[in-house]
Amino acid sequence: MFHIMVAEDDTNTRKLMCTVLKQNGYEPVPAVDGIDALDILDRQHVDLILLDVMMPRMDGYEFVKTLREGGCNTPVLMVTARETSADKIAGFRAGTDDYMVKPVDDEEMLLRISALLRRSNIANEHKLHAGNTVLDYDALTVTCGGVTHELPNKEFMLLFKLLSYQNKIFTRRQLMDELWDMETETDERTIDVHINRLRERFRDNEDFEIVTVRGLGYKAVLKQH
Repeated sequence: MFHIMVAEDDTNTRKLMCTVLKQNGYEPVPAVDGIDALDILDRQHVDLILLDVMMPRMDGYEFVKTLREGGCNTPVLMVTARETSADKIAGFRAGTDDYMVKPVDDEEMLLRISALLRRSNIANEHKLHAGNTVLDYDALTVTCGGVTHELPNKEFMLLFKLLSYQNKIFTRRQLMDELWDMETETDERTIDVHINRLRERFRDNEDFEIVTVRGLGYKAVLKQH
């Protein structure tokens, strides 16, 4: 069973999140603020941290920064009422792995937790499996049908991101923010160019396809055999 810390100073929100996690097969580990969370982490292992930003004594940004500086790579899903680009940039620069804006949709939260836990295991193995296709994070290679393709960095990271969150729709802006410098002047249509290259390269792949969701963005879908 995965242990998930809920670091949230609002008692009702913390209890509600813990209840949802418990009902879905996780073991919640409540913490009232960043200092409390650090104390708990000294005593027990957790697999993922749900983290509020605005907390007394130590806020979420400082907490993540402290974790990362100490060499802790536990996945962090930051949950906050703040939704400006500057807030998100601050969160990612501090070291968070993902970001949700309150009010939190329970189903979306569970999907993001599942994806982060899967990515965490992938990061430990440095490989991602999509059917019989294997993405090797260290070598930037994709092996399928007995053939190994070495991809340019951005193409590989784009495919790795989409396949890490199968069936999740990403807007061009989301992909730009995560894979390119957040302050880059590069046009969002760059994503389209990279997607087209990936589609051309893997047009005969039997395991996955990259689907355009009109008006929204892209998602990776596993093919049914």
